[in-house]
Amino acid sequence: MTLSGKMEAEVEIKVSAETFHDVFSCRPHHVSNMSPAKIQNVDLHEGDWGKPGTVITWSYVHDGVAKIAKEVIEAIDDAKLSTTFKVIGGDITTEFKECKIIVQATPKGEGSCLAHWTLEYEKLNENVPDPHTLLEFCIHVSKDVEEHHLAQQPTAQA
Repeated sequence: MTLSGKMEAEVEIKVSAETFHDVFSCRPHHVSNMSPAKIQNVDLHEGDWGKPGTVITWSYVHDGVAKIAKEVIEAIDDAKLSTTFKVIGGDITTEFKECKIIVQATPKGEGSCLAHWTLEYEKLNENVPDPHTLLEFCIHVSKDVEEHHLAQQPTAQA
């Protein structure tokens, strides 16, 4: 059994790729307003929002349990609309030696995009399950971001 792995998933959402990318690259602290049932808070520890090298802590609920994840924003690629987070502390490190979370937005028509999530990981031992529920969690957060943005749009008058 291999300890290293890579999992990917994507979901189409009605948010522009640029807007979705901006949320995770520059304004992750706003995700708690967009997905309050899943993300309670995002704190800045060092650096500046929207800059590689910035260290943040996510307070979130995963599988019904309150958890934290301390991450460094390892890379922001505005051309590819992707942001790479490297986990450096928190609950994820109790099961994983290494964990990177990459979120990329690909334009798909007017005002829509594909939110693509990649988890690259190395488990501490072979008894640790693959992070399927964490990947599902990311997809659900994407849908919450979509619902938040749709709710913010003015409705068309008949």
